[in-house]
Amino acid sequence: MRHLIYTWVTMTRETPPLLDLQHIRVMRGKKIALDDFSLRIGADEHVAILGPNGCGKSTLIKTITRECYPVAQENSSMAILGQERWDVFDLRALLGIVSNDLMLSCTGDASGRDVVLSGFFSSIRIFPHHTVDPRHRELADAALAQLNVSHLAERPVCQMSSGEARRVLIARALVHNPRALLFDEPCNSLDLSAQQSLRQTMRALANSGIGIVLVTHELGDIIPEIERVVLMSRGHIVADGPKDEILQVERLGAVFGVPVEIARRDGYYHMW
Repeated sequence: MRHLIYTWVTMTRETPPLLDLQHIRVMRGKKIALDDFSLRIGADEHVAILGPNGCGKSTLIKTITRECYPVAQENSSMAILGQERWDVFDLRALLGIVSNDLMLSCTGDASGRDVVLSGFFSSIRIFPHHTVDPRHRELADAALAQLNVSHLAERPVCQMSSGEARRVLIARALVHNPRALLFDEPCNSLDLSAQQSLRQTMRALANSGIGIVLVTHELGDIIPEIERVVLMSRGHIVADGPKDEILQVERLGAVFGVPVEIARRDGYYHMW
Protein backbone atom coordinates (compact mmCIF):
# COMPACT_ATOMS: atom_id res chain seq x y z
CA MET A 1 0.00 0.00 0.00
CA ARG A 2 1.33 3.42 -0.87
CA HIS A 3 2.19 5.50 2.15
CA LEU A 4 0.65 8.95 2.23
CA ILE A 5 1.86 11.29 4.95
CA TYR A 6 0.84 14.93 5.14
CA THR A 7 2.29 17.78 7.14
CA TRP A 8 -1.13 18.96 8.26
CA VAL A 9 -0.65 21.60 10.93
CA THR A 10 1.80 24.48 11.06
CA MET A 11 2.54 25.26 14.70
CA THR A 12 3.48 28.63 16.11
CA ARG A 13 5.81 29.36 18.98
CA GLU A 14 2.91 30.83 20.92
CA THR A 15 0.78 27.68 20.66
CA PRO A 16 2.68 24.44 21.20
CA PRO A 17 1.03 21.33 19.77
CA LEU A 18 -1.14 19.16 21.97
CA LEU A 19 0.94 16.18 20.94
CA ASP A 20 4.31 15.99 19.21
CA LEU A 21 5.76 12.50 18.78
CA GLN A 22 8.90 12.14 16.70
CA HIS A 23 10.31 8.76 15.66
CA ILE A 24 9.25 6.94 18.81
CA ARG A 25 9.36 3.19 19.40
CA VAL A 26 7.14 1.60 22.06
CA MET A 27 7.44 -2.02 23.18
CA ARG A 28 4.72 -4.19 24.69
CA GLY A 29 6.73 -7.00 26.20
CA LYS A 30 9.06 -8.21 23.47
CA LYS A 31 6.80 -6.94 20.68
CA ILE A 32 7.25 -3.63 18.90
CA ALA A 33 3.84 -1.95 19.13
CA LEU A 34 4.76 1.44 17.63
CA ASP A 35 7.79 1.77 15.37
CA ASP A 36 9.40 4.97 14.06
CA PHE A 37 6.10 6.64 14.88
CA SER A 38 5.73 10.40 14.30
CA LEU A 39 2.53 12.38 14.91
CA ARG A 40 1.81 16.03 15.59
CA ILE A 41 -1.64 17.28 16.66
CA GLY A 42 -2.53 20.91 17.25
CA ALA A 43 -3.83 22.09 20.62
CA ASP A 44 -7.32 22.89 19.31
CA GLU A 45 -7.50 20.37 16.48
CA HIS A 46 -10.22 17.78 15.90
CA VAL A 47 -8.54 14.57 14.76
CA ALA A 48 -9.60 10.94 14.32
CA ILE A 49 -7.05 8.13 14.65
CA LEU A 50 -8.50 5.18 12.76
CA GLY A 51 -7.38 1.60 12.39
CA PRO A 52 -8.27 -2.05 13.01
CA ASN A 53 -7.78 -3.87 16.30
CA GLY A 54 -4.12 -4.64 16.89
CA CYS A 55 -2.80 -1.71 14.86
CA GLY A 56 -1.32 0.07 17.90
CA LYS A 57 -4.14 2.45 18.84
CA SER A 58 -4.32 1.29 22.46
CA THR A 59 -0.55 1.53 22.83
CA LEU A 60 -0.67 5.07 21.45
CA ILE A 61 -3.30 6.03 24.04
CA LYS A 62 -1.26 4.49 26.86
CA THR A 63 1.82 6.32 25.62
CA ILE A 64 -0.04 9.65 25.66
CA THR A 65 -1.37 8.96 29.18
CA ARG A 66 2.11 7.88 30.38
CA GLU A 67 1.17 4.26 31.03
CA CYS A 68 3.68 3.21 28.36
CA TYR A 69 6.99 4.92 27.60
CA PRO A 70 8.98 5.09 24.36
CA VAL A 71 12.34 3.41 24.11
CA ALA A 72 15.17 5.92 24.65
CA GLN A 73 16.94 6.34 21.33
CA GLU A 74 18.64 9.02 19.25
CA ASN A 75 16.38 11.43 17.31
CA SER A 76 13.33 10.24 19.27
CA SER A 77 11.22 12.70 21.28
CA MET A 78 7.79 13.10 22.80
CA ALA A 79 6.18 16.33 24.00
CA ILE A 80 2.67 17.19 25.18
CA LEU A 81 1.71 20.87 25.02
CA GLY A 82 5.36 21.70 24.53
CA GLN A 83 6.70 19.80 27.54
CA GLU A 84 8.61 16.52 27.51
CA ARG A 85 8.25 15.90 31.24
CA TRP A 86 4.96 16.06 33.12
CA ASP A 87 3.53 15.45 36.52
CA VAL A 88 0.79 13.02 35.50
CA PHE A 89 -1.74 14.75 37.76
CA ASP A 90 -1.07 18.09 36.04
CA LEU A 91 -1.33 16.47 32.63
CA ARG A 92 -4.71 14.94 33.40
CA ALA A 93 -6.05 18.40 34.18
CA LEU A 94 -5.20 19.55 30.65
CA LEU A 95 -6.02 16.42 28.65
CA GLY A 96 -9.28 14.70 29.62
CA ILE A 97 -9.49 10.97 28.94
CA VAL A 98 -12.68 9.03 28.18
CA SER A 99 -11.55 5.41 27.92
CA ASN A 100 -13.01 1.95 28.00
CA ASP A 101 -10.53 0.97 30.72
CA LEU A 102 -11.95 3.68 32.95
CA MET A 103 -15.48 2.64 32.03
CA LEU A 104 -14.81 -0.88 33.34
CA SER A 105 -13.25 0.48 36.53
CA CYS A 106 -16.14 2.78 37.47
CA THR A 107 -18.56 0.15 38.69
CA GLY A 108 -20.28 -0.63 41.97
CA ASP A 109 -22.19 1.73 44.24
CA ALA A 110 -20.24 4.92 43.39
CA SER A 111 -22.67 7.66 42.39
CA GLY A 112 -22.46 9.77 39.27
CA ARG A 113 -21.23 12.73 41.27
CA ASP A 114 -18.59 10.57 42.99
CA VAL A 115 -17.24 9.47 39.61
CA VAL A 116 -16.99 13.08 38.41
CA LEU A 117 -15.38 14.17 41.68
CA SER A 118 -12.84 11.37 41.35
CA GLY A 119 -11.36 13.30 38.43
CA PHE A 120 -9.85 15.73 40.93
CA PHE A 121 -7.93 12.87 42.56
CA SER A 122 -7.11 10.78 39.45
CA SER A 123 -8.97 7.89 41.03
CA ILE A 124 -12.06 5.90 40.02
CA ARG A 125 -14.24 6.97 42.96
CA ILE A 126 -14.09 8.96 46.20
CA PHE A 127 -12.18 7.15 48.94
CA PRO A 128 -12.12 7.95 52.70
CA HIS A 129 -8.74 9.74 52.48
CA HIS A 130 -10.00 12.19 49.84
CA THR A 131 -11.11 15.64 50.94
CA VAL A 132 -13.86 17.11 48.75
CA ASP A 133 -14.31 20.82 49.20
CA PRO A 134 -17.38 22.85 48.14
CA ARG A 135 -15.60 24.13 45.01
CA HIS A 136 -14.99 20.57 43.84
CA ARG A 137 -18.67 19.75 44.28
CA GLU A 138 -19.70 22.92 42.46
CA LEU A 139 -17.50 22.11 39.47
CA ALA A 140 -18.65 18.49 39.38
CA ASP A 141 -22.31 19.52 39.35
CA ALA A 142 -21.58 22.08 36.62
CA ALA A 143 -19.93 19.39 34.47
CA LEU A 144 -22.93 17.08 34.92
CA ALA A 145 -25.27 19.94 34.01
CA GLN A 146 -23.21 20.76 30.91
CA LEU A 147 -23.93 17.24 29.64
CA ASN A 148 -27.59 17.33 30.74
CA VAL A 149 -27.12 14.46 33.20
CA SER A 150 -27.63 16.24 36.52
CA HIS A 151 -30.27 13.62 37.32
CA LEU A 152 -27.48 11.03 37.49
CA ALA A 153 -25.61 12.79 40.30
CA GLU A 154 -27.01 10.53 43.05
CA ARG A 155 -27.57 7.40 40.97
CA PRO A 156 -25.11 4.52 41.47
CA VAL A 157 -23.11 3.69 38.36
CA CYS A 158 -24.26 0.07 38.61
CA GLN A 159 -27.83 1.29 37.97
CA MET A 160 -26.93 3.35 34.88
CA SER A 161 -27.13 2.30 31.27
CA SER A 162 -23.87 2.16 29.33
CA GLY A 163 -24.78 5.42 27.61
CA GLU A 164 -25.50 7.18 30.90
CA ALA A 165 -22.24 5.96 32.43
CA ARG A 166 -20.31 7.12 29.36
CA ARG A 167 -21.72 10.64 29.69
CA VAL A 168 -20.76 10.70 33.37
CA LEU A 169 -17.21 9.78 32.35
CA ILE A 170 -17.18 12.68 29.90
CA ALA A 171 -18.28 14.97 32.73
CA ARG A 172 -15.38 13.57 34.80
CA ALA A 173 -12.99 14.45 31.96
CA LEU A 174 -14.47 17.97 31.66
CA VAL A 175 -14.31 18.85 35.34
CA HIS A 176 -10.84 20.44 34.98
CA ASN A 177 -11.86 22.44 31.87
CA PRO A 178 -9.14 20.68 29.82
CA ARG A 179 -7.58 21.89 26.58
CA ALA A 180 -8.58 18.68 24.78
CA LEU A 181 -10.47 15.42 25.21
CA LEU A 182 -9.19 12.02 24.14
CA PHE A 183 -11.97 9.55 23.30
CA ASP A 184 -11.07 5.86 23.16
CA GLU A 185 -13.62 3.85 21.13
CA PRO A 186 -16.42 5.95 22.68
CA CYS A 187 -19.39 4.06 21.24
CA ASN A 188 -18.32 0.53 22.16
CA SER A 189 -21.14 -1.38 23.91
CA LEU A 190 -23.71 1.37 23.23
CA ASP A 191 -27.03 0.80 21.48
CA LEU A 192 -28.03 2.89 18.48
CA SER A 193 -29.83 5.58 20.48
CA ALA A 194 -26.94 5.96 22.92
CA GLN A 195 -24.44 6.12 20.04
CA GLN A 196 -26.35 8.95 18.39
CA SER A 197 -26.66 10.82 21.68
CA LEU A 198 -22.95 10.47 22.45
CA ARG A 199 -21.95 11.64 18.98
CA GLN A 200 -24.14 14.72 19.39
CA THR A 201 -22.37 15.39 22.69
CA MET A 202 -19.00 15.11 20.95
CA ARG A 203 -20.18 17.55 18.29
CA ALA A 204 -21.27 20.08 20.91
CA LEU A 205 -17.91 19.79 22.66
CA ALA A 206 -16.02 20.21 19.38
CA ASN A 207 -18.03 23.33 18.57
CA SER A 208 -17.35 24.75 22.04
CA GLY A 209 -13.67 25.08 21.13
CA ILE A 210 -12.21 22.13 23.00
CA GLY A 211 -9.83 19.92 21.03
CA ILE A 212 -11.08 16.41 20.18
CA VAL A 213 -8.82 13.41 19.60
CA LEU A 214 -10.91 10.38 18.68
CA VAL A 215 -9.36 6.90 18.59
CA THR A 216 -11.62 4.36 16.93
CA HIS A 217 -12.08 1.54 14.43
CA GLU A 218 -15.62 2.71 13.54
CA LEU A 219 -16.10 5.23 10.75
CA GLY A 220 -19.48 6.17 12.21
CA ASP A 221 -17.75 7.65 15.27
CA ILE A 222 -16.03 10.32 13.16
CA ILE A 223 -18.24 13.37 13.69
CA PRO A 224 -18.51 15.97 10.91
CA GLU A 225 -16.41 18.47 12.90
CA ILE A 226 -13.38 16.20 12.56
CA GLU A 227 -11.54 17.22 9.41
CA ARG A 228 -8.31 15.24 9.74
CA VAL A 229 -7.92 11.46 9.84
CA VAL A 230 -4.78 9.53 10.79
CA LEU A 231 -4.86 5.96 9.49
CA MET A 232 -2.85 3.34 11.40
CA SER A 233 -1.72 -0.18 10.49
CA ARG A 234 0.70 -2.50 12.31
CA GLY A 235 2.23 0.15 14.51
CA HIS A 236 2.72 2.72 11.75
CA ILE A 237 0.88 5.71 10.31
CA VAL A 238 0.07 4.84 6.72
CA ALA A 239 -1.96 7.95 5.84
CA ASP A 240 -2.59 11.32 7.47
CA GLY A 241 -4.56 14.16 5.97
CA PRO A 242 -7.95 15.62 5.06
CA LYS A 243 -10.85 13.30 5.83
CA ASP A 244 -12.19 13.20 2.29
CA GLU A 245 -8.81 12.11 0.92
CA ILE A 246 -8.08 9.47 3.57
CA LEU A 247 -11.48 7.75 3.74
CA GLN A 248 -11.29 6.01 0.39
CA VAL A 249 -12.43 2.46 -0.41
CA GLU A 250 -9.08 1.15 -1.64
CA ARG A 251 -7.10 2.53 1.28
CA LEU A 252 -9.51 1.38 3.99
CA GLY A 253 -9.92 -2.03 2.40
CA ALA A 254 -6.15 -2.51 2.45
CA VAL A 255 -5.83 -1.46 6.09
CA PHE A 256 -8.78 -3.49 7.40
CA GLY A 257 -7.93 -6.47 5.21
CA VAL A 258 -11.36 -6.93 3.62
CA PRO A 259 -13.28 -5.46 0.68
CA VAL A 260 -15.31 -2.50 1.94
CA GLU A 261 -17.94 -0.07 0.75
CA ILE A 262 -18.34 3.48 2.02
CA ALA A 263 -21.31 5.82 2.10
CA ARG A 264 -21.56 9.41 3.29
CA ARG A 265 -24.63 11.09 4.74
CA ASP A 266 -25.10 14.31 6.73
CA GLY A 267 -21.38 14.67 7.23
CA TYR A 268 -20.88 11.14 8.55
CA TYR A 269 -19.12 8.24 6.85
CA HIS A 270 -20.25 4.63 7.14
CA MET A 271 -18.33 1.51 6.14
CA TRP A 272 -19.47 -2.07 5.64
